[in-house]
Order: sequence, then structure tokens, then C-alpha cells
Amino acid sequence: MNKIKQAGLSDLDELSRLFDMYRVFYQKEPDPEKAKAFLKARMELNESVIFVSLNNENSLTGFVQLYPLYSSTRMQRLWLLNDLYVLENCRGQGISVLLIEKAKEFCKETHGCGLMLETARTNGIGNKLYPRTGFELDTEHHYYFWEA
Repeated sequence: MNKIKQAGLSDLDELSRLFDMYRVFYQKEPDPEKAKAFLKARMELNESVIFVSLNNENSLTGFVQLYPLYSSTRMQRLWLLNDLYVLENCRGQGISVLLIEKAKEFCKETHGCGLMLETARTNGIGNKLYPRTGFELDTEHHYYFWEA
């Protein structure tokens, strides 16, 4: 049985290992030290909220990271579900759904107007998971990106 909790600095070592695995999954070069420093800064500066899943041995099995945004038209906070990762040997157990449900609950608790996310068109698993958890594909807007 997996349980979900908000990550704290005491989870940093194990969480940064998972975070680096997540980055490698997205074809980035491994950098465990930089991953740890990045997460530590986000936590200490309250720039993101991270929830983790734990197995019966209290080992981390996955995480979801949320960043705060704001909707001017709704005049409310909006959360960006930026990162979702579950260890490969723990997939298929519903952990992603539990993490997403916790993110939705947190959004409501913080009076947010919703969660948004993006995923690659080629992410077959994610493109099945997100509609199953209540997300709707936005077909009315274009998504643009400028890279510095």
C-alpha cells in the first residue's frame, strides 16, 4: 500500500535520486549534485510543492512537483503539474493516480482554479493517464515556447 505525503528537506537525498532519474528519462545528462541543489532551492524558497509516494518500507516510489502560477482572467492561483515520475519497477500500481489525486486535493485546499500540464504527443502512457484522471485535452489553444 502506497501512501502520499508532502516532501520535506528530510526527503531530499532520496527525492533527488528519483528526480535525477526523471531527468534522465527525458534524455538529460545525469547530474545528481545539481538535481539535489535544484530541489533544495525550490523547497527552501517555497517555489514548488512536491508530494511523494512511499511504499510499506517508507522508501520513495514516485513524486509529483507543482509550481504556482496565476490566472489573471480567473484572478486565482493556478498550479502547473510540471513533473510526475514513478520508479519503473513500481509502475502499474496506481501510484501516478494517487499522486495526481493528491495534487488535485492540494489545488482545492489552496483555492486554486485548476491544474495544468503538458506532455509530449508521443507519451502514450501519459496521454492515457491524464484523461483518465479528469484532465481534458485543450484543442482550442496553441501552445508556444520561446527558448533563451
